[in-house]
Amino acid sequence: MARYRGPKSKIARKFREPIYGPDKSLERKNYVPGMHGPNKRRRKQSEYALQLMEKQKAKYTYGILERQFRNLFEKASRSGGITGEVLLQLCESRLDNTVYRLGISPSRDGARQLVSHKHITVNGDIVNIPSYQLKDGDVVGVREKSKSLIAITTSLSTAQHKHDWLSWNGEHMSGVFMTVPQREQITENIKEQLIVELYSK
Repeated sequence: MARYRGPKSKIARKFREPIYGPDKSLERKNYVPGMHGPNKRRRKQSEYALQLMEKQKAKYTYGILERQFRNLFEKASRSGGITGEVLLQLCESRLDNTVYRLGISPSRDGARQLVSHKHITVNGDIVNIPSYQLKDGDVVGVREKSKSLIAITTSLSTAQHKHDWLSWNGEHMSGVFMTVPQREQITENIKEQLIVELYSK
């Protein structure tokens, strides 16, 4: 499936947030990209523009394309819960995102690649679908043959396991997806209500 492969600093500057992690370019140039960026007067954005921008921010953050994101929204709207919160919970429950949260990879892009290349297991079985939805109690681990990969060991050596809905066992290089995170536990700066309003039009 196609993924965004363009300049990441440009996206970070567009939203004025470190979408892909710490970014020196964003720190130096805290204005929108483009030749008129520093001098461009910010016009008041329409309601639609704000809603669209929030949706785009969420898609770039979790690395999800439009059709897949809409499918997640429709699934969230049928859940019976608060649609915006359920949408973010579904994004957080993806296998690639959990691999990133566990510290097995320093980025979501890297986590997606590890999953796609069959380095990750769920409950002992290899799963190579990044969008795989985890359930309470699922055990996410590194495949035995992949435990010596430099990319994985380097990432784990600097990882901080601080997410309440995940537990990590360093000896076995595996973690448990204990439960779906609550909204206040999700630290991403996303105004999900704007996304709900956009799709509800």
